[in-house]
Amino acid sequence: MTAPTHFLQDILRQPAEMSRTIDYLMGPGQKALQQSSSLIRSAGHVFLTGIGASWNAAMAAGSLFHLAGLPVQVQEAAELLHFTTVPRSSVIIAISRTGRSIEIVQLIAKAEASGATVIGITNSADSPLALGSAVAIAIPAKLDYAISVNAYSTLVIAASALASSATADFSSLASSLLYAVHQAGQYLGSWQTQLQESSWPVDGAPYYFLARGGSLGTCHEARLLCEEGVKMPATAMSTSNFRHGPQEIVRQGMRFCVWIDQSEMRDQDLSVARDLKGLGASVMLIGENLPPDAADLVCQLPTSPAHWQFVIDVLPIQLAAERLSRLAGVDCDSFRVCSYIVEDEHGLRKKAEVPQNAD
Repeated sequence: MTAPTHFLQDILRQPAEMSRTIDYLMGPGQKALQQSSSLIRSAGHVFLTGIGASWNAAMAAGSLFHLAGLPVQVQEAAELLHFTTVPRSSVIIAISRTGRSIEIVQLIAKAEASGATVIGITNSADSPLALGSAVAIAIPAKLDYAISVNAYSTLVIAASALASSATADFSSLASSLLYAVHQAGQYLGSWQTQLQESSWPVDGAPYYFLARGGSLGTCHEARLLCEEGVKMPATAMSTSNFRHGPQEIVRQGMRFCVWIDQSEMRDQDLSVARDLKGLGASVMLIGENLPPDAADLVCQLPTSPAHWQFVIDVLPIQLAAERLSRLAGVDCDSFRVCSYIVEDEHGLRKKAEVPQNAD
């Protein structure tokens, strides 16, 4: 029997880390959550940012701010750093697992020069982000071996809890979110079996990921998982945007994963799945209470609090990415090109990694 990858081991320990994160936010981290919420409510402008997997977490959490009617500018960290003037009295919510990425570190200095306040959400309490923030929400989760798995999930929960606390009351849904996470942990084995028995994961096919709302963050995280873990290109976009032109690419053998929202646009998106199948694509669906015959592979989710499905709907696609890496014969536990932490803004590799005869 093949030994489990570190990627898979990180996925399987995820429900426990997610539960500990919720407990932390309701216990030792509650003060930082309340202080951060107060800063947001009094801010003239609010920016929500991250880069890499943390940017995907920002997209997911941003959906809760927007649903609550609190305008938040969701912008990727390098764009915010180099192409945006930050007004005084702004609050910047910066998400970073290590708190050491070059764009995040430089953004702290920009915020200080602009008269803005930084709220840091990180897994590293001793990082430049945590130490340079007015308030730091430092989630004490064990970092992943390579690909961001637990870091992604714990940070998306923390950022979303902040959105909830700033606009309503996170404590009122914490217990139901804990139950959803626990239930999702019970589903991991059946999702693995489905993926092993399904023909949906296949090496060499083009992969498209489509979603709406908070699951759009999951959708983009799925793309990143394929790129980092399977070493293959993939595409992610909103389901609505896909319907306005990109559908011309659909052909026999393509693979699509579509996230179905708990309440919004369900019938419409199930119709998209049917049409994709009719055009020869193989379709995977992830959502609650889905018709079992609605796609080639249907991963049912346990019930989550309204608008919080994205916390657990990343789990099936993480398993799918790990399965695809095995089918492709690649090492999902090592990075060929990128650094674990990107600490400068030049090129793709550290200078020491570039061969002397490189152009």
